[in-house]
This record gives sequence, structure tokens and C-alpha cells, in this order.
Amino acid sequence: MSPRSRRGLALAVPLSLALTAAVGGVLPATAAAEQPARATAEADAPELAYVVNTRPGNGTVEAVKKAIAKADGKVVVAYPKIGVIVVHSANADFAATIRKARGVQSAGATRTTPLSQARTTDEGAPQYLPASAGTSRVAAAGQEPLEANQWDLRAIGADKAAEINPGSRKVTVGVIDTGVDDTHPDLAPNFSASQSANCVGGKADTTPGAWRPYKPEEDYHGTHVAGEIAAARNGVGVAGVAPGVKVSGIKVSDPVNGLFYPESVVCAFVFAADRGIEITNNSYYVDPWLYNCVDDPDQKAIVDAVNRAQLYAKRKGTLNLASAGNSNHDLDADEILDDSSPDDSTPVPRTIDPHKCFDIPTQLPGVVTVSATGVQNLKSYYSSYGNGVVDVAAPGGDKYQIPDTPEKNGRILSTMPNGKFGYLQGTSMASPHAAGVAALLKSTHPDASPAQLQRLLKAQADNPGCPTEPYDPDGNGTVDSTCVGDDEVNGFYGHGIVNALKAVK
Repeated sequence: MSPRSRRGLALAVPLSLALTAAVGGVLPATAAAEQPARATAEADAPELAYVVNTRPGNGTVEAVKKAIAKADGKVVVAYPKIGVIVVHSANADFAATIRKARGVQSAGATRTTPLSQARTTDEGAPQYLPASAGTSRVAAAGQEPLEANQWDLRAIGADKAAEINPGSRKVTVGVIDTGVDDTHPDLAPNFSASQSANCVGGKADTTPGAWRPYKPEEDYHGTHVAGEIAAARNGVGVAGVAPGVKVSGIKVSDPVNGLFYPESVVCAFVFAADRGIEITNNSYYVDPWLYNCVDDPDQKAIVDAVNRAQLYAKRKGTLNLASAGNSNHDLDADEILDDSSPDDSTPVPRTIDPHKCFDIPTQLPGVVTVSATGVQNLKSYYSSYGNGVVDVAAPGGDKYQIPDTPEKNGRILSTMPNGKFGYLQGTSMASPHAAGVAALLKSTHPDASPAQLQRLLKAQADNPGCPTEPYDPDGNGTVDSTCVGDDEVNGFYGHGIVNALKAVK
């Protein structure tokens, strides 16, 4: 499973109407005679998850909890510090009812299907190396056994940076993803169990091992990301961009469908902040909507809840980085066709305005948006982009850009569950490279705030400028996307491609 899970004018049938039809209608409780019928209907009704957002503070949150109970909702977890409450309810009118309650600022369903009811992938299936590859290959002096195939490290000077400063043990990068296999020999030396958790459902579980993938053969994404950031230089397998820092796993992917629902991501940002994690990597979009439109009450509530959580993390000293997306969308365009939402039920094509409908968390304020490049320092064919949206770029791999490496593979080689190694490509791979460089910057400038780190990340980046030739990566004669901007800032690379060597100087 590879989640950088994925954006109208026409929206799907309103959720409340769809659910009412699905359960045959729920009668209002206006007479005692109607109570048995209502009880029977609700017993069979599907239960959905919601986020209810109110003013932060225990007093307001407690008052809203009472309103939630009256509307037939059950509180799963409340975050008074940010005013977000996660709720389950089988009441088809729950969202409409609770929005009218005093103190509620926004509220909405976080999915379009009942709880625990098609995994998606857009990096493609992984290309595994032989099981013995990580230890059997003879490495050049100072290299890891598989490092000769890591063109990405050399592209951003991470190999040379490691000789100067591999990163501080006082810096932790939290991988908010499908879970991390901390038993992998290349990850175990740098893994921080005390800063890891399972946040699926919205409530953090820190039971030992809870952060590991549910299904290692499918949920490999987070382990791959973790290795790109901080695989140790220990004579095994590969090396990470910042092999001296710590890495933690915060699992947010649903065990049934693999999706990253809002309540899980809210939990992850709050957990990272409260556990002192300096940097988070977010190689996904929050499901089920590729783009969340603020004129839709459900989607507005999702944006509100996740934004509150990531801003809380930022205030607590955490820099959040996120992948730009693999749809080759111009995030600064006038309109975009989103034909994949909602991805937990039947998608309904819609045309959206990316200035009013947001891919989250990558388009949230203060989050570093990362586009992907290949070995030629050219935007990867799949990478979304956008002038004024993309902050920096980093290696994410590109099957059309072939490196001069032993295996001639243009994708990114990293760790996989069960001690394996494999190749993937995507902006999911680009963001952790930038997160690794941010970790090196934090190691070099330990007192830097998230805003200062972001400025440093942009300042040390190398901008190749917009391509001088029409952008046609597959060579079929069709221009696939257009770069807008100059050599300082542009839509393909933002402020430029990150540079690990500059980060430690």
C-alpha cells in the first residue's frame, strides 16, 4: 500500500440524505409512540465518525460534549487544547444537529462510508531487492552496501554531509504514515519508541509495537519513508539523508482500507507536538477527499480540525513537511478536475478551485510543500506543482530519468518491512528527503523555530529554474505541465531543490 492517497462544481448527494435513505429514514423523536421505531432504526443504522470543532478550553468543550450526547453522539476523544472532538454516531442527522449547538464552530463527517468498511496506490508496486542484498554486496570505502544505487543522496550532497554532520540524536523526525517497522536492522539503531504511537481512530495507543504496520506486505510505505530520512550508516543496506538523527513512527492508516482519515491525523499532530518531535513528515493526503472544499460543511470541518492540530504542533516547535501530490496537478490553476473523491466510496467527478478547495495537509498554512525531482534535477512527471504553493523540491524518483547506477533504477531505494529493501517513486519519497535536510538544519541550528527552519530550508535550496524546453517527460510530443516563475521561485521547484551539504555548513 502506497498512500500518497490523492480533488466541482457538483458534489455528491449530501451525506445526511444518503444515509437517511440507506437506513430507510429515521423518524424525529416527537412522540412517545415513535420511540420504539426510532430505537429499532438506530440499532441497525451505520455508524460514522465526525469531527466537532469548538473554541479551545475545557469549559466550552465540556458543554459541547453534552450537546453531542443529546444528538446521539459518542465522544471518542477530545482535544481541549485545540477545541477538536472526535465523535461516532449512527444518527443520520448528527452533523446538521450539532452544527446548531451553542459553541460549535464547525462539524462534519470524516468519511462517506460506515466505520470499518480498496486500498489505493500511486507510486506503483515496489521493486524489491533480493533478501540478502543489504549485507552481501561489497561497498566502496565509506559507503553502505547498497549506497551505489542511491543517486538521490548524491544529488543533494547527503553523502558528503554525513562526513561533516550526520545529524543530532537530539532531533527526531516523526513519520506520520502506515507505521514503521522498527525491527529493521537499518532503522533499529535510530528508532525512538518513546515518541511513537498508533493514532488510528483518533486516540494515541503507545503500547510497544503499536506503531508497526498492520500488514507489512501491504503497509510498507512508512518504513520506506523512515529509511530515506534516517537509515543508519551501520554497514547494512542503505543510508538515510540524516543517518544520525532519531526517527519515530506514528501510524494513521486504517487497518481495513488503508486510508488516512482526519481524526487519525489530528491525533498524530497533537501527539508529535506533545512528545517533543521537532519535524514531521506527511507523505499522504487526508482521505476521503483529494481536495477539501470549504463551501461544503463536512469538508470545511475536516480542514478546520487538521489545521488546528498542525498549527498546535507548529506552536509547540514542530516543523511539518508534506508531499505535493502525484496527480501532476497545477495547484495554482484556476480549476482542477478531481475524479477520485471520495475515495472511500464511489468517486463523483467534480471541478474544483484549488484556492478554495485544499489538499491537506500540504496546502495548510505553515506546512512545507515538497515537489519531486529525478536524477536530472527535472520535476518528476507525476509530481503536482504550483507557483506560490510548492516551497521546495527533493528527489522522489522518476522512471523516465535513468541514473548511472549499477541497477540503472530511477526510483528511490530504501528500507522495507521484514528487513527488506526496495524501490518506490512519488512525492511521498521527496518529502522525506526534505525532512531529512530539515533535520540536519535543526541539528546545526538547534534553537531555530519552525518558521526559521523553513526559511533556512528555502535559503539553502538550489533552484534550476524553469525548463528551457517544453516539459514532455515521456517524449510523446505533448506538453504535460507548464512551469511559471523564475530562477528564484517557480512552480516546479519552489525555492529550489534541497541541499544537505549546505545544511551542515
